[in-house]
Amino acid sequence: MKIDKFMLLLFLLCGCYSGYGQERKFADTLNLRVYFRYGISAVDLEFRDNAGRLETFENLIHQLRADTSAHVTRIDIRSGASPEGNSDAQKRLASYRGLQVAAELEHRIGLPSTIMHLESVGIDWEGLYDLVAASGMPFRDQALTILRDTPEWITRNGQVVDGRKRQLQMLAGGRVWNYMSERFFAQLRQARVKIIGYHLISPPSPPVRDTVVVSRRDTVVVVHRDTVVISHRDTVVLDRRKSSRPFYMSLKTNLLYDVALVPNIGAEFYLGRGWSLCGSWMYAWWSSDRRHRYWRTYGGELTLRKYFGHRASEKPLAGHHLGLYGQMVTYDFETGGTGYQSKLSYGGGIEYGYSLPVGRRLNLDFSVGVGYLGGEYKKYDPEDGHYVWKETRQRHWFGPTKAEISLVWLLGRGNSNEKKGGKR
Repeated sequence: MKIDKFMLLLFLLCGCYSGYGQERKFADTLNLRVYFRYGISAVDLEFRDNAGRLETFENLIHQLRADTSAHVTRIDIRSGASPEGNSDAQKRLASYRGLQVAAELEHRIGLPSTIMHLESVGIDWEGLYDLVAASGMPFRDQALTILRDTPEWITRNGQVVDGRKRQLQMLAGGRVWNYMSERFFAQLRQARVKIIGYHLISPPSPPVRDTVVVSRRDTVVVVHRDTVVISHRDTVVLDRRKSSRPFYMSLKTNLLYDVALVPNIGAEFYLGRGWSLCGSWMYAWWSSDRRHRYWRTYGGELTLRKYFGHRASEKPLAGHHLGLYGQMVTYDFETGGTGYQSKLSYGGGIEYGYSLPVGRRLNLDFSVGVGYLGGEYKKYDPEDGHYVWKETRQRHWFGPTKAEISLVWLLGRGNSNEKKGGKR
C-alpha cells in the first residue's frame, strides 16, 4: 500500500510541475478554471457552470486526501482579463478575481491562504495568442504577428501613440477585433487554479482496496493497485448543492410615458439563467374643469423576460430579450371634444427588446409588444358643464399594445457597465 501511494504521489508531482504551457492529462484533472462575467470580479456560481467545476474540484481534493493521505502544500492561482478597456483597470480587475477565487477555495474546501500563490497577468495577451493560433479566423497570421511583435504600448515624447490593442482594432477595418471579441474574449476572463505540491502524512491503516475512482465532469481517474489509468467520458453527473448567487435588479422609467406627462416607474429582478421578472406602474390625473380637458390614467404591467445573445451571456439584464406581458389600465381622456373612459381595460402579448448600455449604471431599453387589448369603454361629450353619455362599447384590439424606451438604473453589486474609456 505504501508503494502504491508513493507511485501516485510521484505521478502527481511530475504532472503538476509541468507548467502552464504544457498540458498533462492528470495535471489537467487537478486544474480548475473559474470564469467571470464581463466587468465582474465576484465569483458567480451560476455563470458557465462555475458551481459544477468548483464542486468537482472540491470532491477530488477530499477524495485524494482520503485515498492517498496526501496533503496539499501549494496552489497557484493565475488570473486574467480580456483586452477591452483601460489597461490599468483590467490589471486591478484580474487581481481582484484571483483574490475572490482564493477566498472561495478557503471557504469551500478549507485550504489555507498561506499555500495559495496568486499571479495576476492583467490582460491575458498570451492566452489570446494561443486562442488565435488554434483558430481558423480570418487574418489569423496578421493578428498573430501583431500579438507577437507589437509592444503593448508605443510611446513618443512620453505620449502613447500606438500599441498592440490599437493595431488589432484597426486590422481589417475592425472585423478581426469584433471576431475575437465574440469568440475569444470571454475565455480570457478567468482564474486558473493549479495544484503544485503534495506531501504524504501518516495515515491510519486503511483496508486494502483494488480500485479507487475519482470522477469529474469530463474525466474519470481510476487508481489501481499497481498503475494509474485515465479515461474520458462525455458526462459524469454530480449532485450539486444549492449556492447563493449575486443579486441584480434595476429601476426604470418609460420615457415615452414621461413625454406624455404620465409619470411611471418600474422594477426588474434578475431570476438567474437569463430570466427576469419586471413590473411597472403609471399614474396621471391632470384636469382642467373650465376647458373640460382630462388626462387621467393609472395601471400596471407585469412581464416575464428571457435575455439571450452575446451581451446577455456576459452580463445580467443586458442585450436582446423576449417576454410575455400582461396589462391592466384605467383611463379617462377628454381634450375638449369627445371623451373616452374605461374603468378597466386589460390585455397581454409578446414583446421583443434590446437593452443597451449608455453609462456605468445606466441602460436604454427599447421594447415593442404585440397582443390583445380588451375591455369596456364609454364615449361622452362635454356640454354646458355636464358630460353627456353617447354610447358604451367593447374593445377587442389585436396589434401593437406596447412601446417602451426606458431609462434603466442598474442596481446590485457588480451590476454595472463599462466606464468611460472602455470595459472593466
